[in-house]
Amino acid sequence: MEVVEMVLVGKVNKSLVSLINIVGTTAMGLCGMDARLLTARPAPDAVALGFVGEVACMDPTILWPILADGHMPHIPVIASVAVDGGGQGYNMNADTAVGEIAAAMGAEKLILLTDMVGILEDRNDPGSLVKEIDIGGVRRMVEKGKVAGRMIPKVNCCIRSLAQGFRTASIIDGCIPDSLLLEILTDEGVGTMIPLSF
Repeated sequence: MEVVEMVLVGKVNKSLVSLINIVGTTAMGLCGMDARLLTARPAPDAVALGFVGEVACMDPTILWPILADGHMPHIPVIASVAVDGGGQGYNMNADTAVGEIAAAMGAEKLILLTDMVGILEDRNDPGSLVKEIDIGGVRRMVEKGKVAGRMIPKVNCCIRSLAQGFRTASIIDGCIPDSLLLEILTDEGVGTMIPLSF
């Protein structure tokens, strides 16, 4: 866990902050431990996996002034490492953590950037991208085994986010140049969008 904290909080987080700052905006690096942003509890399979946790509670208080500064709002870059009530550190699934944070902040849209194109009708065919699907359709794909592996926590995060009041949740490929802009500003988008309702 010490190595995880050093890498995610000390190296990866600060590298992302630096890259964002280089392009002209202002980023601030945080982790779940800062101001009790995230409090962890052991995941059900923590015995087998080690210090893997899930979100026990979330306090977004630290984020409001960071985002609300009218002169220079900052982009919070949050490493998904947190501690439990006794101070034990846990590594949490970043998709799940960001979904909880965004819901607590009252966000309307969740976009998960990954290295996959989105939800595929056929997991072995990158050309079978499902552009838009409702919650029921996603659940059926999971039941049939069409959604598996690393995509399951992303899909579950999207479903939970919609249940918490988001209008849409999307999974897009962050390796595509300008993918975030294309997803937000075009009708086609670049990944899979799951709307609250069709």
